[in-house]
Amino acid sequence: MTLYEELQARGLIAQVTNEAEISEMINAGKATFYIGFDCTADSLTAGHFMALTLMKRLQLAGNKPIALIGGGTTMIGDPSGRTDMRQMLTKEAIDHNAECFKRQMERFIEFGEDKARMVNNADWLLKLNYVDLLREVGACFSVNNMLRAECYKQRMEKGLSFLEFNYMIMQSYDFYYMFQHMGCNMQFGGDDQWSNMLGGTELIRKKLGKDAHAMTITLLTDSQGKKMGKTAGNAVWLDPNKTSPYEFYQYWRNVDDADVLKCIRMLTFLPLEQINEMDTWEGSQLNRAKEILAYELTNMVHGEEEANKAQEASRALFGAGAISANMPSTEISAADFGEGLTIVDLMVRCKLTASKGEARRLVDQGGVMVNDVKVTSPMQVFTADDVKQGDFVIKKGKKTFHKVICK
Repeated sequence: MTLYEELQARGLIAQVTNEAEISEMINAGKATFYIGFDCTADSLTAGHFMALTLMKRLQLAGNKPIALIGGGTTMIGDPSGRTDMRQMLTKEAIDHNAECFKRQMERFIEFGEDKARMVNNADWLLKLNYVDLLREVGACFSVNNMLRAECYKQRMEKGLSFLEFNYMIMQSYDFYYMFQHMGCNMQFGGDDQWSNMLGGTELIRKKLGKDAHAMTITLLTDSQGKKMGKTAGNAVWLDPNKTSPYEFYQYWRNVDDADVLKCIRMLTFLPLEQINEMDTWEGSQLNRAKEILAYELTNMVHGEEEANKAQEASRALFGAGAISANMPSTEISAADFGEGLTIVDLMVRCKLTASKGEARRLVDQGGVMVNDVKVTSPMQVFTADDVKQGDFVIKKGKKTFHKVICK
């Protein structure tokens, strides 16, 4: 099986241009490709995981990745998949986020001379003269075609700012610039980026002629990656200070039965033969598949030691219900308890919910337990002495556990 065939078998390819050339270049290790990451937070999320593992697969076969940090495009904001305008970030915040991205990417991609490159589109986008850009690039874009793009359609009813309308032109210019200056001949992204990415392909063809089009190849991965990485409205981060290794493990341990094999195919490096044998698994065997998925991904992100700890803690909870030292915990001083804290206060302090309102709803719906006893009132109070009596564990829903410690 060739590498391109493996990408297809793993469900990673949604749409392509020039498929025969793409296949030949990837299989021969001759692709120089980029994937872009806008710096909207100070950590990558599980939703970026597909892009990172895809870059690693291609690099292992001799292809050269370019990790494009969107220091420039983040100042505009991608309207794709949005019903409102993204928060405007300062240049200082964007630069800080870009540095955080670099440190995390180095766990997956090998950077260095004649290996992977990491570049920031602020280096060329922020130097552009607006009138020059309009004359050089603007003439290559049809407003009618742009308005038909899915990324803009979703925003037209509620209002699309002129700032965001320029995002397609900026992303297209990235490919045009890297094609000329870095030999970049291929781009990858989620299929919600299809219109933006075709813009780059067309810009190169119009500016550099038909001969350049053969080297301008657009390949998209399935947008499943966009759906990954969120649980209960919160992002699942790769930064262990934002999402602990245990919480990261638990997120993948709790994926739906229908998604577990899809995730194993897309995200792990297990042989396809081994994965295909799991196709017949059902019932309790699917729990084993979820363990495999959670362990493999936690190992890749946080290392073997943390993956082993997370697996041990998870098995304790799914098994006999024993309390594990590796369970996520929050320490609250006796002074902070005062005369007592409500279960709602405790859940917010432990970051089990983002707000007191969400905590109250969960309690009212019967979804909160303390030491295996259902909490029936959002106003139920627990004191420092209650916590000090022994292990004090809050259970949210069926699979989220958190220990409270008071010293």
